[in-house]
Amino acid sequence: MRRAEQRPKQADHLAGAATDPSGLMDLLGVAAVLLEADGRIDMWSPQAEELFGYTRAEAVGQYAALLLLHPEHQDAAITLFAEVMETGRSWAGAFPVRHKDGSTRMVEFRNMRLTDHLGDHYALGLATDRNTLRHMERKLALSNRLVAQAPIGLAVLDTELRYLAINPALAAMHGVSEADHVGRGFRDILPGAAFEGAETVIRQALASGVPVVERQVVGRTAADPDNDHAWALSAYRLEDHHGNVLGIATVVVDVTDRYRAAKEADQAQQRLRLMANGSARIGTTLEVERTARELADVLVPGLADMVAVDLLDSVLQTGRTDLDEGPALFRALAVKTAYPSDAAAAMVPPGRLTTYHADHPASHCIRTLRPQLITHLERGELAKVAADAEAADLLARAGVHTDMAVPLIARGQVIGVMGLARARNPLPFDEDDLTLACELASSAALSIDNAVLHQHIRDAAETLQRSLLPQLPPRRPGLEVAARYRPAQVFHEVGGDWYDVIPLSGDRTALVVGDVMGSGIPAATTMGRLRTATSTLADLDLGPARILTHLDKITNDLDPYIATCVYAVYDPHRAQLHVASAGHLPPVLLRDGQRPRLLDLPTGTPLGVGGPFETTTLDLVPGDRLVLYTDGLVETRHDPIDERLDDLLTLLAPPDRTAEETCDRLLRQLRHPAGHDDVALLVVRARTLTTEPVGVPAEGRPAVPDAPSP
Repeated sequence: MRRAEQRPKQADHLAGAATDPSGLMDLLGVAAVLLEADGRIDMWSPQAEELFGYTRAEAVGQYAALLLLHPEHQDAAITLFAEVMETGRSWAGAFPVRHKDGSTRMVEFRNMRLTDHLGDHYALGLATDRNTLRHMERKLALSNRLVAQAPIGLAVLDTELRYLAINPALAAMHGVSEADHVGRGFRDILPGAAFEGAETVIRQALASGVPVVERQVVGRTAADPDNDHAWALSAYRLEDHHGNVLGIATVVVDVTDRYRAAKEADQAQQRLRLMANGSARIGTTLEVERTARELADVLVPGLADMVAVDLLDSVLQTGRTDLDEGPALFRALAVKTAYPSDAAAAMVPPGRLTTYHADHPASHCIRTLRPQLITHLERGELAKVAADAEAADLLARAGVHTDMAVPLIARGQVIGVMGLARARNPLPFDEDDLTLACELASSAALSIDNAVLHQHIRDAAETLQRSLLPQLPPRRPGLEVAARYRPAQVFHEVGGDWYDVIPLSGDRTALVVGDVMGSGIPAATTMGRLRTATSTLADLDLGPARILTHLDKITNDLDPYIATCVYAVYDPHRAQLHVASAGHLPPVLLRDGQRPRLLDLPTGTPLGVGGPFETTTLDLVPGDRLVLYTDGLVETRHDPIDERLDDLLTLLAPPDRTAEETCDRLLRQLRHPAGHDDVALLVVRARTLTTEPVGVPAEGRPAVPDAPSP
């Protein structure tokens, strides 16, 4: 009873120690037959039934040679059997066997003698279908050849991703011998971070049974630790015919050439995009600093992690390169980094003046007019590209490892330098990068030079324009006066707008606002001539229409220029305004308790067209305000002029304490920051006259009204 209880426990122990069977024996269908010494069948396995067709009952007790072999082969088989039984030597070979269904099959045999504990001999025969065996042999031979000679990497790993076998090609890719692979884990052989993703997809294939096909992996192995290589990884789960998971097979194809070609093509496309982007974005204005910023914006982060653009200060000041006296003096125009970095503090901030030491790349570019490429920068070499020792430390902390300096050359002369560096981007600058930087620098240099030239011309025109405008007293008899002139913004030329306040006899004051069509120095010069003529004509004490008639003749001689103008005379003793217009926008009258309104004047034709002109007389009593302006205040490229004039009237509705406040508010709210036209603005407020004019009767000298001019 006790022994019976122990048997199940022993059986359980043996079952736990046993491993899952291999399916290879089942695939081969190996049959076992036990023969007695006289050649009769004593035992007959189920596989024998399947292989030969006879059931156990039909086979046991029969002579094997007579049952299974054709008559012509029986004698030879009996002789071989007798030899095995007599000598104990095993025999292997193939015989054509007669199947129960009458067909003949070639069967592979393995015969051996067995001896029991009594000394009696038996013969054990193992047999399998020869075609099946040959098929398995061919598949195995093919697999062995493929694995050993294939140029692609092949490996078998167990369920813990330990290498069981690899071929020479994969060993060469990894830089680790075949023997050193066996038993080691996947990540032991490929420890780099780049292979974490590969391990993940292999485990997914192992768990799901879904193959992974040609997943690209880029990294470095012991075979070439200094360069990236690319592989196409495929993984397939291995199972036996029972469905038991054996491990995973990996197929690795080196696609480095394809990867590098694709990378080069992508880089070429990126360079083309940068060039196209640079063509579209650099030089959109005639502003020096903005053009430099546009260049930096194009280069970061597409080409560099950080960029600095410096211009020779002599170019900014005089338009010429002046390198005769001492080291070159640079003015920083733009600095840009792709991300917050210590390197930003190492670069000269925009607007600051600086000089560089003789070995600095900027100095090299200025001397030679050639770019400088430093592919690899060691920590000790950073002093070469830094402004000083502190800047070198900052560049080191930022991880700067490669540098380029490119001269900005326009019309044959160097005007500045562009510096580029990389830190977070691990790739060093190469010759292709330098070529691209030079192309962009060449285009930007021409735009910057044009902007510098335009700025000098514009400054000269603006200086001329302002010199031709009067210095106004804040008060005239019976008037509070305020005026403003605003040139067109930086990327536009100044125009010919002007204003004037001219003292006349009898406490009267002439008020003038005009606009010469055109821009630049010629327009400013024409404006100066017209203003001088207006002042001269005003001394003749002519009425507004007569003044405009004479100005029209003068303007006609200044072909091809034409101009618009409003000329008004205010008499504080009579509280009257006499005004005439030559194609100009109407002044605005503001009276307490009433809505601001545009004066209803005969518009007249512009000066230089031929008139006629007509004077209008209206009251202008103390407290009234008059606003005269040029079209740059109200005209835009997108809004109808009627809407803009309504905006002007709306803005003027709230009263201001002074004429100065009115000027400032109008310019602030109507003037666009990028206004393309200049503005002349004249605001006067009628005040109570407190003094009598010298040499004029108390009732004042009456103004002589104009008849319409011919």
